[in-house]
Amino acid sequence: MPRFYLSQPLAVGQLVSLPEAVAHHILVLRLAQGALITLFNGEGGEFSATLCDIGKRSVTAEVKAHNPRDVELPYAITLAQCLPEASKLDWIIEKAVELGVGGIVPLAAQRCVVRLSAERAEKKRSHWQGIIESASEQSGRNRLAQLAGVQDYQQWIAQQDMHKRIILTPRAEQSLAQWARHQPPQPVTLVVGPEGGLSEAEEQLAIARGALPLAMGPRILRTETAGLAAIAALNASWGGMD
Repeated sequence: MPRFYLSQPLAVGQLVSLPEAVAHHILVLRLAQGALITLFNGEGGEFSATLCDIGKRSVTAEVKAHNPRDVELPYAITLAQCLPEASKLDWIIEKAVELGVGGIVPLAAQRCVVRLSAERAEKKRSHWQGIIESASEQSGRNRLAQLAGVQDYQQWIAQQDMHKRIILTPRAEQSLAQWARHQPPQPVTLVVGPEGGLSEAEEQLAIARGALPLAMGPRILRTETAGLAAIAALNASWGGMD
């Protein structure tokens, strides 16, 4: 059943005028009047709905029933990803959402090649929000991952965080897999450097602020691989893949 995200309150019995982008998607799928679709608004659970009026540019649906279905991880993972080159972050966000990440924090670090002005950063944030919504539609998630604005690495690492921060670095003596095997499931924030990694000074600053340095094994992973591999490793150790 096709799933669509709507950023508005939903209730059983409600007639909903679907947003233009959703209406266009329905027309592309050639769905007919009476077809069943699934709607969700990111607040938990999903709603079954029936298409009741299909025009050339507008579609109306009637909300029929609510299903409290939830596929979120039983522990929170935040991915703090330093800005990579080109459109790599688009792919990272999409796959991180599919793997169940609950929060995404883009960071501007010393070795980041990409530098965003305030205006460009806001446009990027809107673009990334759209990727989160689309990935949630595809993966069956009914809650949206929280997206922060682009933040300066040093300012962000100096802030207090209720979650344990894990900085992924090949210089660490212990691996993430070894650590996770002996730890109960818990909220964590994974910090991933850009191409070329975090500088030694940035790593030491994180450790001084309480971050735990862990490695991803004997091989050096690309920035677009490391965070996703770490999320998958935690899911395998703590549950979430079954």
